[in-house]
Parts: sequence; structure tokens; C-alpha cells
Amino acid sequence: MLHNRPYTNLPSNEPDGARLTRRGALAAVSSAGGLALVGVPMAAQAQFRVDVAGVGLTQRPFAIAAFRGRELLTSRVDDIVTADLERSGLFRVVPMDSEQLDEASRPDLGPWRARGVDALVTGSVNALEGGRFDVRFRLWDVVRAEDLGGVSFPVEGNLGRLAAHRVADAVYEKLTGEKGVFSTRVAYVTKSATRHQLWVADADGENAQVALSSPEPVISPAWSPDGNQLAYVSFEARKPVIYAHTIATGKRRLMANFKGSNSAPAWSPDGQTMLATLTLSGNSQIYKLDKDGGAPQRLTRTSSIDTEPVFAPDGSAIYFVSNRGGSPQIYRMPASGGGATRVTFQGNYNISPAPSADGKWLAFVGRIDGLFRLQLLNLETNEVRGLTDTDADESPSFSANSRMIIYATRVAGREALMTVSVDGRVRTRLAGATGDIREPDWGPFRL
Repeated sequence: MLHNRPYTNLPSNEPDGARLTRRGALAAVSSAGGLALVGVPMAAQAQFRVDVAGVGLTQRPFAIAAFRGRELLTSRVDDIVTADLERSGLFRVVPMDSEQLDEASRPDLGPWRARGVDALVTGSVNALEGGRFDVRFRLWDVVRAEDLGGVSFPVEGNLGRLAAHRVADAVYEKLTGEKGVFSTRVAYVTKSATRHQLWVADADGENAQVALSSPEPVISPAWSPDGNQLAYVSFEARKPVIYAHTIATGKRRLMANFKGSNSAPAWSPDGQTMLATLTLSGNSQIYKLDKDGGAPQRLTRTSSIDTEPVFAPDGSAIYFVSNRGGSPQIYRMPASGGGATRVTFQGNYNISPAPSADGKWLAFVGRIDGLFRLQLLNLETNEVRGLTDTDADESPSFSANSRMIIYATRVAGREALMTVSVDGRVRTRLAGATGDIREPDWGPFRL
């Protein structure tokens, strides 16, 4: 039994009922019951414990002074910024006792420099009218005694965590030259007893909120490129049906309810179309759907099982899984369909393609000596290397800056979500409190 996952539609020599993946299609149908559609603005539930293992080649030491007025928000901004930067594996906090410093302070950098600090973050939280707050920060290059500038983030009172993540993003970008992803979100699915839930959480796993709750399986969440919607597959109609769910309001619309199975949704980069795996022809084939409805356009025409489609980041091509060569492998074809080229050759079982936003990498899950492990293909050199030492990996998804990959796995017998850097050096565990946790999808940059 593959991973002990109860559902499958992947081409495989495994027994039926072997696996449920982020873009899987077929699932056992459970008992009927009520469906709850939920908009994300609701009481958050802490569902994760964050552990970090491994570091980058070098870690830059930084310090952060207590933000003036931080007690105005329930979320301590400076604590969240510290946790975000440390979780990247690229920074190491140097604790120092100091008075509160705001963005207007001109701190004596000598004591910080003496403790080996490279960068110092100062800031404040200020109350505005109408229950709003202004979160500000300033970044100092301690070694050069330079003011690196700062930013102001006005937010509603209940969005203090988002403001803190945006501060961390800005600091990360100033110090690395790359955009941070601390303010992005992740989606994932849990099953506890007979309840299936679709969750949306901050990138650190905190602030987890239920977007959908159902007694029937909910699988394959996929973020729209603007981050406003999630496509997913629901079995509430006693068959796989694809919906698009608006995060802010909880409203949804039907995307695919054709004869047979409708599964594996994946948005185009411009959000105008969606890929899906349909069984209109009798076997699983890949189709393109317009976001506003209409007849599906068939892209593959084979007698094999073709599934798990996903667009290349520029929209010019589609990666997908097929058993046309006798075993599940990843292929690439033009976005309009047509001739496909095989992409993976190492091993006889490679599934779940996930391209990076910069077009340099393709993450996937390969079976190696009977173990299912996250692999990374360099699309320029065709070099493949493993990123994990776990044996039940599934559903990889890249961060918006292409630096990290989130995936589901099992650690010490428990379901867990993990992130790993593309060099394999930095790993973060987001371990769930209860139930099965699987099928993560990392959302885009937030506007």
C-alpha cells in the first residue's frame, strides 16, 4: 500500500486504493452530512508547531529591538519578525536587552557591533482612527553604521500578524536582494474522524482558518495566481467535482461536473483558464477549461492515463504524469496540447510535478528503493538530486520566490507538513496537532 494513503488515480502498478495526492482524482466516498463553506475572516486556530533544522551556508547575525507600542497588538510584531527570519535558515538572532526603540530612534550601534550584530531592526506600533494601526520599522547596517531605510504598513487591528510578516519580508529583501514569502499563505487538507477540512494558514502555519468543512473528501487545493481563490475537488456529489472557492467570502462556483471524474485542477499563470483531468473519453485525459465555463478542450489523446497537469510558469507548456511508457513518468507538452517529451528518467515511478516560479526547477516525488522521496530536477542541466531523508513524501509546491518547497510527509509516525530549501540545507517542520495533514499548496505573493 502506497504511503497508506486511501485514495488514488495515479498511473501505477500499485493495488487499487493506494494513494491520495494534491492533484489526485478518485476517492472513496464517505457518509453524507452537512457542508460548511467558510470565508477566511474567522477565529484562527493554532494548528502547528514550527521546528527548524539545518542552516544556510552562512547565517547573518541580526538583532531586533522591542518595538515601541508593541503591546497595542495581540501579536508581538518583533517576535514574529524574529521567528520568520530565523525560519529562513539565513539569519541568526543575537538576543540583547535594550529599551524600546522606534523607527525614529538613532541608536548607538557600538554595543550591537560589539556583540557581533550585522543588522538591527527597530520599529513601532501606533494606533490610528477606526481600529486601525500603523506598523513601522527601520533597518540598520550595524557594521557600516548605515540607515537602510524603512517602511510603514497600516493595517486593521486583527491583521497584526500580516503586518509583522510584511516587515520580515521587507527586511529579508533588503538583506538578500530577494523577495520574502513570510506574508504568503498555504492551503492544505486535514481529515479527523469523518470530517474533511480545507485550511488556509500563514506561511509559518499559524493563523490557520477553515475555508471548507465537509463529511466528504476534499482534495487537490490549488491557489489562483492572484491568491484570491482556491480550486479544489469535492466528493459531496458522490463523485469528484471541481469548484473554485473565493477565500474572502466563502462563495464558490462550479468549475467542472462532467460525466465521470473531474479532478486535478491547476490554474493558468494568467488565471483565465484551468487544467483538469477528466474521464469523458473513458480514461483519464487532460483538458483545458475556461474560467467562465463552456465546453472543455481536450489536450491529450492517448489510451494511457494522463493526469496531474500543471502549467510551466510562463504558460507556454504543461507538465503532467502519464504511464504511456509503461510506468508513471513526468512529461512536458505545449500548452495547446500535442506531442509530449519525457522529462524524468531516473527510476520507474515519478509523479506530482511542481515547477518553480523562476522556471529553473521542477520538484517531484520519486520512488527510490521503495521509498517515496522529494526530488529536484534542474531544468537547465537535467541534474536530479534528492532533498529529503523521509520515506512518505507527497504533494510538493514551491514558494513564490522559488527558494523553498512545501510538501507533506510522515515523521516519527505522524503526518506533517515540511518545507525544505532548494539546496536541501534548511528544513522546517510544521507538525499538525491532530488528524491527517496533507496536500499543501503554497500561495502566491500577496498584493
